[in-house]
Amino acid sequence: MRLVRLYLVIVFFASCLPSWSQQHSGTRKIIIDQDAAGPGGTDQQSILLLIQSPQAEVLGVTVVTGDAWLKEEVAHTLRMLEIIGRTDIPVVPGAEYPLVRRKEDTELWEQQYGAVSWVGAWTSRRHHPPDQLGEMPEGKPTTKPLDEDAAHFLVRMVRKYPHEITVYEGGPMTNLALAISIDPEFAGLAKELVFMGGSLNPKTDDPEFANTPRHEFNLWFDPEAAHIVLTAPWKKIVATTVDISVKARLTKDLLGRVKAGTSPAARYVGTYARMFGEYNYLWDELAAAAWLDPSLITAKETRYLDVDLNRGAGYGNTMSWTEQDRPKVTGPPAEVQVNLDTEKFYKMFVDLLTSPTPKPKRVHAF
Repeated sequence: MRLVRLYLVIVFFASCLPSWSQQHSGTRKIIIDQDAAGPGGTDQQSILLLIQSPQAEVLGVTVVTGDAWLKEEVAHTLRMLEIIGRTDIPVVPGAEYPLVRRKEDTELWEQQYGAVSWVGAWTSRRHHPPDQLGEMPEGKPTTKPLDEDAAHFLVRMVRKYPHEITVYEGGPMTNLALAISIDPEFAGLAKELVFMGGSLNPKTDDPEFANTPRHEFNLWFDPEAAHIVLTAPWKKIVATTVDISVKARLTKDLLGRVKAGTSPAARYVGTYARMFGEYNYLWDELAAAAWLDPSLITAKETRYLDVDLNRGAGYGNTMSWTEQDRPKVTGPPAEVQVNLDTEKFYKMFVDLLTSPTPKPKRVHAF
């Protein structure tokens, strides 16, 4: 009888080991919401950094129109996952248009208040209808996106894993605003919001930000969505603004270090990374890397953030306050990154991209 009891105890603990190891493996759950233009570029490279990290359990990539149209962003993401061998990660289509802002309205606004340097999917030189893919130099994907919309996927996941999921936002916040509208408890059920966006007072001679220091594309493209998200009851918000992003640059030397790698991720970035002149900013990559290793950030401040919804010259601009001067009604305070250890970040960027592709953390029943 004692042997039978011992056997049952052993069987019980053995059955618990898989779930125990998943809970204590040190991985952190994350959903990547991204305007995933491609191939290469800051959007796809930030997704890659998170997938390449053994710390991150990527539950899915939800996609939103921003830098490009939704359909082509979904295709680029699916194809990138095929190239690196991680088709286990679901890609979930989201919002094709902002909540309110439209291309025609924006063109009229620009005639009155001046041209904007980057309008994403609406950029004239590369504009095409939203139902077309555009160029796919990496080849068209053979895999398909998840048969669900991004907002419902986000809500379903935070209810499945309450207080465990980091929501990483690398694009306009339309999908998150829709999730909040569907389920007002969505933000509170997430562990935190980490996003690249906003601009306060960047120290740069880049005319895009020197002339309009409060303008930043991700918040500007869908201001109403950004307002909904930034004023929602998140437990924690971490913001990578333009102010710190312009200090992180992809140079030819840094790209050369990635190209020296032989991993699928390194080959993908080496082939498709985008250079504009001498460098390109590592916008979304820094937000991803700092989530993986917060010690990259050497200085930070607390600010309350929102977006200007007045239809004048400041429409879509970032608004910010300290504890002392904030208005009566605001969202939760945000941890705004101010400075970073650039060399440590660059080393991490290269190390992650040149490492072998991690195997799936677990098989999810989506």
